[in-house]
Amino acid sequence: MSMFCFQCEQSANPGGCTVQGVCGKTAPVANKQDELTAALIGLARACDAKGASAKEYQLLKQGLFMCVTNVNFDEDRVQEFINRVEATRTAIDGSAQDFDWEALWVGEEDIISLRSTLLLGMRGMAAYAWHASVLGYDDAEVDAWFVKGLVEFAKDHSADEWLALLMEFGHVNLKCMALLDAANTESYGTPVPTKVPLTVEPGPFIVVTGHDLHDLKMLLEQSEGKGVNIYTHGEMLPCHAYPELKKYAHLKGNFGTAWQNQQNEFDGVPGAFLFTTNCLMPPRKTYEDNIFTTDMVGFPGLKHVEAKEDGTKDFTAVIEKALELGGYTEPQEFTGINGGHEVTTGFGHGTVLSIADKVIDAVKAGAIKHFFLVGGCDGAKVGRNYYTEFVKQTPKDTVVLTLACGKYRFNDLEIGEIGGIPRMLDMGQCNDAYSAIQVAVALAGAFECDVNDLPLTLVLSWYEQKAVCILLTLLALGIRNIYIGPTLPKFLSSNVLGILVEKFQLHPITTPEEDMKAILGNN
Repeated sequence: MSMFCFQCEQSANPGGCTVQGVCGKTAPVANKQDELTAALIGLARACDAKGASAKEYQLLKQGLFMCVTNVNFDEDRVQEFINRVEATRTAIDGSAQDFDWEALWVGEEDIISLRSTLLLGMRGMAAYAWHASVLGYDDAEVDAWFVKGLVEFAKDHSADEWLALLMEFGHVNLKCMALLDAANTESYGTPVPTKVPLTVEPGPFIVVTGHDLHDLKMLLEQSEGKGVNIYTHGEMLPCHAYPELKKYAHLKGNFGTAWQNQQNEFDGVPGAFLFTTNCLMPPRKTYEDNIFTTDMVGFPGLKHVEAKEDGTKDFTAVIEKALELGGYTEPQEFTGINGGHEVTTGFGHGTVLSIADKVIDAVKAGAIKHFFLVGGCDGAKVGRNYYTEFVKQTPKDTVVLTLACGKYRFNDLEIGEIGGIPRMLDMGQCNDAYSAIQVAVALAGAFECDVNDLPLTLVLSWYEQKAVCILLTLLALGIRNIYIGPTLPKFLSSNVLGILVEKFQLHPITTPEEDMKAILGNN
């Protein structure tokens, strides 16, 4: 059976994955996800014609989220969700038609490029919107745009009209990221700078990976006092900085490095693992019995923790597995990719803006000459050591802001400080690009200039669809001269890429040395 998928950075050459996904997704699953996408368009058409309630908006968000790379590999679960979507569509408007799933990626190259960019961006925004929604935060404009975007995807538009839709979407995604920021900070407090050890203590433990703070909070509540320690992994690292999460004494530290190393790092570990979102890789037989999934995550044969009607979850099975495995008998001193034994997180916009005067004075005094935002998704493909080398080469009078899992390439490096301000500031998860935007806007206001006139350069890595929606937001805000890599998205045709390069001065990365010279004007 054949398939087609070109939505992530590791997609097979030249145009995408056509037999099996490099991520491990099979052709039947890929085609089921295309069928789900087509069904979601049908549901959006029904909602557009007859109106939508919270139930329909939730289905749209969950369905789009289920199609994000490394989330769900389970054909049966995808089919079950398709059945729910189609039953809901029929109940709203029996005349509404699904899209032809086999036509999703067919057509004139540039148009397919533009509309695919919109769809993939919506998948990324759906993940953020869902994380906010489980905390009780929804936004009418964001919800309505899932209907609008899916309906418009199925229509014919000129290239200019597609570009206008992409820019409109970028502004809506900014609102979505602001919504999630409010959901997280109002629920768990404003993050504070926190040093996080990489050592695993003796005794039973659970490693929580993904992005969902709500799942972690429920697990912390249910495991408290039961002799089980909790460790974060991947994008969950920033959770240590939230006051309402870090108050739990059994939230101990961070386990492992980049998400794509999990097949090696999870093997032989006497602990339980809970996947709350992406990024799940097909587990090895040697440790698959220790893995639990929840929410939209799925893989055949893995144990799944379902949400109850009220949204709560029972993590008893995960806790019991950790107790059964027993953990290590002696402390295990792990390190980051560069040999560091601890990492620091918690420099969201609330913290950085609280010392804005200090930062501004340092810039005016010439102590800080430039800011780099080096962040984004990580992945296994060759070339991502670029970001490690780039950070190592940043001058001592510059500050490195970072976020998302791309930081695991360098976040255990010690690069010093400037007047008490750490030179490396971890702003959080990928959705915390909102924090970087808020800081940039505040600095521009302080210096009475445009954001593009600031001594600030964005050097981004991408892997999946959440990076796509963030990039579209940055472009919609008019931010120029972004450096992006390690390779360019395969869903961008040469003509569409040309438009982005011309309109926004988008730069494909070259080498750390050449890019640093170009950025700092030393070429």
